Amino acid sequence: MNFLLALSLISTVVISTAGLAWPQENSADLTARSLEDLMNIEVTSVSKKEQKLSQTASAIFVITTDEIKRSGARTIPDLLRMVPGMDVAQISSNVWAISARGFNGEFADKLLVMVDGRSVFLPTFSGVFWDTVDLPFEDIERIEVIRGPGGTIWGANAVNGVINIITKNGSETRGGLIVAEGGNLTHGAETLQYGGNFRNTNYRIFTRHFDQSHLPGLVLPDGQDQWHLWHGGFRSDSRVSAKDDLTVEGDLYTGYFSDLTHSLTSFASPIQGTAILQNYVGGGFLQTDWNRRYSASSETKLQISFDDYARNDNLREERKTINIDFQHRFAAGTRHDFVWGVDYRYSVSATGGNLRISLIPPDRNTNLYSAFIQDEMALIPDRLALTIGTKLEHNYYTGFGAMPSARVAWTVRRHHTVWGAVSRALDTPSAVDASINLNVAGFFLPNGTPAVVRVLGNPKLLDETLLAYEAGYRAQLLKSLSLDIAAYFNSYSQVASLEPAARFLETTPGPPHLVVPSMYENLIKGNTRGVETALHWKVNERWTLAPAYAFQQFDLSTEPRSLDTQTVNDIKGSSPQHWARLGSDLKLFRSLSWDASGNFVGRLKSQGIPSYVRADSQLTWSAGESLSFSLVGQNLLRDRHLEFSSQLSSALSGYMKRSAYAKLTWTF
Repeated sequence: MNFLLALSLISTVVISTAGLAWPQENSADLTARSLEDLMNIEVTSVSKKEQKLSQTASAIFVITTDEIKRSGARTIPDLLRMVPGMDVAQISSNVWAISARGFNGEFADKLLVMVDGRSVFLPTFSGVFWDTVDLPFEDIERIEVIRGPGGTIWGANAVNGVINIITKNGSETRGGLIVAEGGNLTHGAETLQYGGNFRNTNYRIFTRHFDQSHLPGLVLPDGQDQWHLWHGGFRSDSRVSAKDDLTVEGDLYTGYFSDLTHSLTSFASPIQGTAILQNYVGGGFLQTDWNRRYSASSETKLQISFDDYARNDNLREERKTINIDFQHRFAAGTRHDFVWGVDYRYSVSATGGNLRISLIPPDRNTNLYSAFIQDEMALIPDRLALTIGTKLEHNYYTGFGAMPSARVAWTVRRHHTVWGAVSRALDTPSAVDASINLNVAGFFLPNGTPAVVRVLGNPKLLDETLLAYEAGYRAQLLKSLSLDIAAYFNSYSQVASLEPAARFLETTPGPPHLVVPSMYENLIKGNTRGVETALHWKVNERWTLAPAYAFQQFDLSTEPRSLDTQTVNDIKGSSPQHWARLGSDLKLFRSLSWDASGNFVGRLKSQGIPSYVRADSQLTWSAGESLSFSLVGQNLLRDRHLEFSSQLSSALSGYMKRSAYAKLTWTF
């Protein structure tokens, strides 16, 4: 660590001296663009069609290419820390708890995550394996983050938020790219990429390696959570005809990671212990997108994707999924813009499990069918728009469900938009919810008989339901100042609780033991409310400040017949009530920039985790457009801090520690 700090200090002096040799001139990046340009960024995740950010009737935050470059982040979860309303907490080196507007946990099930419109949301536990959502940052065009329901467009489980990671067209990544970084936590991360064109096709291929060291652990000084990943992929974008575009992309990955985890080796001695779990991961996907434009107001899109992965963690799952999605947009007259579509998904899963966790049955094949329609009506052209729509979806566990919504956007005057929305969203059960068999603790009865405390899935579990009311104001207040504020009131019903069930004696596997079970039931209801705000202030042509703040409050309770005394407190205490951030982007000289951020995260009451402030800093020297060198420091204020701890997490929590790394980027 001392070596890295010394290297950082020396390099800062050298780079600063080099930067002084250049005459001062305005930056050509986003810090020099007008706020009007930024507010007119086109987004697609709100309505499955292009819309100006300033006119969307949704709480949407866009992480741009330039913000990604300036963030100093090493992972997608680190990038999401800049979004107000997102709860991002790291559990171990390779495990995160990420949600929007509360209900956080490693297996948070109310946030839909996609890459180029392809879901990486897993039906096994209705969550995301963030350790394999690994993309070269240089290939990401933007990340669209919606806080609030998106079920009308994207379906069940888009309950509290939607994340869509959109990658660049092949035409934007021509030439070669080499990225290398290393530090005290990231021992090595290398990306090698080449892009070119052939006739009417632009393409790129890449390979990437990632090697991260362990974090300090709570149980042991070494958290035993090393993380290694090898990743390769391609994308091609073809102009097939004057009306047709075809995109084909895919990748393969393999790697392994370690985690210190809970273990149970025998019912003869059912006391839960800890073990080092060596996990292998491998998988990939292939995706095609065919877009046809019939006219300026009519187009169709067809996406077909195939995903395959295997993990030899505690559950030891292999899963294959095929998804077919079709949509059609067309205008009817001058005031109606319709979007409709159908979707089909087929998924095959096989699991192994162990004495601590398994699924019953271990193998399951599921189908999902859905159709949606949405109409955007120009009540007053260019001033007042009403969008209504609904999605009908049939899933394997609960059958049909409807997710309607109504959204209105009123452009009060140029660059001032007021919006409101009412939406219904559904959180359908996962395989874990329906069929988990989890032994969480053990003890001995007075007569010496072993006993285990077990969580059981419920195949009759119902959909969790959300009725959301949202309102917002998005405006360019001054030439140099913009404001985005959103408020919400969410009403939940049929949320899963954990209820005690009848005890029984189990003889297999031996020895005979008493089972003290609990089972999921839909006996929690209540409300959450909150406000999220973000400012963008261009102090001058070289300096931009981005303060943000989020507040959320929970009012949840159990139904009268419930005996669950813990889940409500766990939900309330899994997300901070207050969150704040200040980002600063400063162009020091033509070749030198300094980017810094500070995040305040309130305490997690039920977990006994105190509030903390995270400070990150990045100093970047650029030699023209082809070569840059960055020095990054993360978690600079404290040597270590804890972010999340839960008995139901797959990995034991570790401390986030102060780290530094250097990064070299060369394009040619």
